[in-house]
Amino acid sequence: MTTPILSLQNLSIYSTQHSAGKNNRQTLVDGLSYELNKGETLAIVGESGSGKSLSCMALLGLLPDSLSVYGQAQLAEFGELPMTQISQAAHNLDNLDNMDNMDNLTDDTNDNNREFIQPLHTPKPLKAKQREKLLQQVRGSRIGLIFQEPMTALNPLHKVGKQLDESLRLAGVSKKQRLARSIALLEDVNIQDPLGKLHRYPHELSGGQRQRVMIAMALAQDPDVLIADEPTTALDVTLQHEVLRLLDRLKQQRDMAMLLISHDLNLVRRYSDHIIVMRQGQVVEQGTTEAIFHAPKADYTRQLMQQDFGEPLNMHNSTADTNVLNVLDVQQMSVKFALQKGWFGQVNKWFDALQHIDIHLPQGQALGIVGESGSGKTTAALAISRLLSHHAKVTGEIEIAHTNINSLSKNKLRDFRSQVQMVFQDPFASLNPRFNVLQIIEEGLLVQGVDKSKRLQAVQDALATVHLPSSFIQRYPHELSGGQRQRVALARALVMRPKLMILDEPTSALDSTTQVAVVELLRDIQAKFGISYLFISHDLKVVKALCQHIMVLKQGRCVEMGNSQQIFNQPQHEYTQRLVQASMT
Repeated sequence: MTTPILSLQNLSIYSTQHSAGKNNRQTLVDGLSYELNKGETLAIVGESGSGKSLSCMALLGLLPDSLSVYGQAQLAEFGELPMTQISQAAHNLDNLDNMDNMDNLTDDTNDNNREFIQPLHTPKPLKAKQREKLLQQVRGSRIGLIFQEPMTALNPLHKVGKQLDESLRLAGVSKKQRLARSIALLEDVNIQDPLGKLHRYPHELSGGQRQRVMIAMALAQDPDVLIADEPTTALDVTLQHEVLRLLDRLKQQRDMAMLLISHDLNLVRRYSDHIIVMRQGQVVEQGTTEAIFHAPKADYTRQLMQQDFGEPLNMHNSTADTNVLNVLDVQQMSVKFALQKGWFGQVNKWFDALQHIDIHLPQGQALGIVGESGSGKTTAALAISRLLSHHAKVTGEIEIAHTNINSLSKNKLRDFRSQVQMVFQDPFASLNPRFNVLQIIEEGLLVQGVDKSKRLQAVQDALATVHLPSSFIQRYPHELSGGQRQRVALARALVMRPKLMILDEPTSALDSTTQVAVVELLRDIQAKFGISYLFISHDLKVVKALCQHIMVLKQGRCVEMGNSQQIFNQPQHEYTQRLVQASMT
């Protein structure tokens, strides 16, 4: 019988809060168990808050001390993993009113299960230094970790080469060999011009390139187990499969095991051997990938498989109406970035990010801009909203609501910004963590000088529009789920009553069920207020459900443009055909 490389038994994670004389316990992960063999991939799938990432972070001891972690994890040829300082957690529990008054202790999921009072496994207590020393022997060298968002996981102040060099130094690679090894690692993850990429900062790479750098760093110490936490979240549909194929190939070449965390059940189907479906900390279903897709037992699993975004608003009458005015007219827009500067700041070399783009968007309709990472989608959005830095050179005509925005002074542009609002990809990064919901949403109105009572009413109306209760106004971003944060970001944009909303990957960081809810909400807002959307996304299923028109970008050029039905049913360009085919698999 094969000995598993990693074995986890009865992992349970609790958050205990003390309020009003009661000890309220929330179960974050409840009794998770699995075994993982070399060469296998186990996919853990579920919506936001299901406990997927928590269960993996526990293996590496990366959870905060405020959480109580119980269970047993065994790593081949290492022994037991010190997932948490059990003695400290047990001490905290023993002091909950001496555990005499059981009625004061509540459980959100299993009120009749009182086994949590005793740890499921109580090893000999470790001192903090001993525990950290053991974990250092595991992190990177035995278990590698690829984080969900490489832009935040990579250090923005250091070049790629220095960050790879650090990983290799920890692996014991000599200084003379590190450069050659760094280049070899980047070649392994299919990065072109690896030597040139070593001298770049993370922000100078595309999303796919940053993700490959993260994979290279995780492989630097030759781990036995690789944890990939949502490795394809921010990538376009073709890159998603490319990265997962890459991980699968590297797993086989290096004889590793892989834990693949994802919210997309259909995406992991061809890349996993076993699947665990989780919801609110509970294991809903567990088994081989083939068995789960052939005969799913749980309704929730079937719901994840049959993701239905619906259809875009029917605009066939409006498109035939010659009286419908365009809210956005872009003619021959090009964007260049300074690639090389001389001693005195003069630009010696430019990079063409966008070339000769034309956009005509009628009022009340939506245009989806799709394309691979680095195609210029976000650059187009930032140029249209005049948010590019002074290092960029923008040419062409850009009119929003019949106003040439490039001709506006700074003061006039500030007043005009209410007409154009932007919703960013990551709501947690775009919301000020020091502001509560009220302060976040009312900020634009405050700049315009709206009085306090009107601001409060406008904020409450905006929250109602995005289906959030008015009681949320005192909450802070960290107290909200991913879907709730994105709704707050939408409310912040809607409160200004814009004519045009630019949505940059607004659903990519959300789980599948929340994605469906946000798309339905966007459709309702469009129907109610007649707002036009410029919708940037790598997910063609979302674009198809929301947008009446589609523009396909590749390497800064528009290769195809038309109505959604035409693009999906009869794509003309080879690249568009590849995108559509990838979205259907």
